[in-house]
Amino acid sequence: MTINERQDEIIEEFEGFDDWMDKYQLLIDLGNEQEPLDEKYKTENNLIDGCQSRVWLQADYENGKIQFTAESDALIVKGIVALLIRVLSDSTPQEILDADLYFIEAIGLKEHLSPTRSNGLLAMVKQMRMYALAFQSKG
Repeated sequence: MTINERQDEIIEEFEGFDDWMDKYQLLIDLGNEQEPLDEKYKTENNLIDGCQSRVWLQADYENGKIQFTAESDALIVKGIVALLIRVLSDSTPQEILDADLYFIEAIGLKEHLSPTRSNGLLAMVKQMRMYALAFQSKG
């Protein structure tokens, strides 16, 4: 499945809800469904700068594709990072670097996040792209 197909799938899931409280609940549920991050990855190096809450992001490069795992101590942020992982994991570094993450705007996430959460979202995307760049140069 391509990055855009995964984005379209998420947009479809969110279209089922009109009320933002329901969308927040969906985000929280997605975050709770995510596997907890192994304690050994909860290091200063994996903490994302620019997030108000604590977010740890681990990237592993296997068979030309990047696998992301992450965890946050904030419920909604955990859901946001779960969406990003769903969209970007299992992609090549180039696919991640070329990706236009239109789902963020399409599901209304951008306008319904506080400024600090929006900054955190941008910081998460930036960090995932930094990993892609690093793996690409090794590749």
